[in-house]
Amino acid sequence: LREVEFAGQHADVCAAAATAAAAAAAAQVEKVGKFTQRVVAELRQRLSNLQPKADKAAAAEGRTEDKERLMEDAKLIGEDYLQLEKYANLNYMGVHKILKKHDKLLPHSPCRQFYIAHLHQQPWVQGTYSDVLVHLSNVYSQLRGDQTGQKNEDAAQGFVRSTTKYWVRAEDVSHVKYHVLQHLPVFQFDKSDFAGDAQLINSVYFDNENLELYHGRLDKKPNAIALRIRWYGPGEPQKVFVERKTHRESWKGEESVKERITLDEDKVVPFLEMEYSLEQAVADLRAAGKSEKEIDAFSALFTEVRQQLDSKQLRPFIRTQYMRTAFQIPFDSTVRISMDTNMCMIKENPDEGPSCTLAGRWYRDPSLPINRNEITRFPHAVLEVKLSLGQGQESPAWVQELLDSGYLTEVHKFSKFIHGTCTLFPELVQAVPYWVDDESVRPSMLLSAPPARAAAAAAAATAAAAAGSSQAAANGQHVSVEVQEE
Repeated sequence: LREVEFAGQHADVCAAAATAAAAAAAAQVEKVGKFTQRVVAELRQRLSNLQPKADKAAAAEGRTEDKERLMEDAKLIGEDYLQLEKYANLNYMGVHKILKKHDKLLPHSPCRQFYIAHLHQQPWVQGTYSDVLVHLSNVYSQLRGDQTGQKNEDAAQGFVRSTTKYWVRAEDVSHVKYHVLQHLPVFQFDKSDFAGDAQLINSVYFDNENLELYHGRLDKKPNAIALRIRWYGPGEPQKVFVERKTHRESWKGEESVKERITLDEDKVVPFLEMEYSLEQAVADLRAAGKSEKEIDAFSALFTEVRQQLDSKQLRPFIRTQYMRTAFQIPFDSTVRISMDTNMCMIKENPDEGPSCTLAGRWYRDPSLPINRNEITRFPHAVLEVKLSLGQGQESPAWVQELLDSGYLTEVHKFSKFIHGTCTLFPELVQAVPYWVDDESVRPSMLLSAPPARAAAAAAAATAAAAAGSSQAAANGQHVSVEVQEE
């Protein structure tokens, strides 16, 4: 009886301790939220005060002293914003560690999962104040005197450019964004589709059961293609882009090319099923007032893509989804930088249930649940530096400063399509990209593996660590930080 009584008292003490700890954590979260809200309001007010001064200085020619002084004011606001981001990140990680320690010491009264879900609903965690960066970008753009380029409205558009990709640690994202916006404005093509400084992008990639397109892109075979349908913004797609990327051999002096055509969403399934004819598409373009040159370019790509879909038996295969912040002078692609965050890859066809083709769809039914092994979340942001330079033209000095900043790790030819495919379809791939051996991405890949495979990989990793082979991980450059998806 005494043992039972002691056990009951111990349980009561543990419950009281758990309640007190949870209440303390909740109070700290609220405290951080109020402080962050106050500082964000101050930053917005300072920017509102600075904006008319920037307007006036931009209109006055030859008064560089005023512009330089206002640039310094903008720089101070940017530095304060970065300090606020650092404060939020430190508190986020601190709360995570406290809750993890709590559950370890009081395993009978776990609360981590509940409060992590609560934490992720906080505005200071979701980063709902990225409008400050957009406003700051506008001020810098005015003081620089950026000039808008020419808009290209061709029905079929071609791009020839060099692209270099980098991983950015989650805690360094704001530093990199701020460095870039001092030289390039945040580009918002359609402000109604943006959440703060970023736009949601969904891309449905096509492949067949042999993963022909995956292996062709992985092996960099000449003329290897990637085929996708992309749409922008939240909600159901209305207008989509059918895009084809073709690999060219750079050592031969050739450049890889991306081409695309636009289709209304209700035309996509008929297009894939060969029921939407070229004649119908051309009639629709003429009705929309497109020129004969645009129609010819559209017709060529429309026909080629249809032939490839049919001959290779391609079907919707994998989705990439992320929030993209783009930096460029509007409609001028000389230097374009994009930052992709909150990135995940999803199987387009559910493991249980009808495929997209059988369901008469071209993308996954959003009402279907997504199993753990049908999605993988990438732990880093991905930065792309895209240059379209003329003969003998060099990249700007500030771009090189960014590359040398220590915030970026170059990952040659990194591909979201390739990473998602090799992670979610390990039983189908014959080869994998080199970056999967990086210690910073392995945990996220294991979370998406089938249970037996994940357990085996975890056991192997534990054995390797016990043997002393984890020294490289101790010196790793990336820190995996959980990011709440929007």
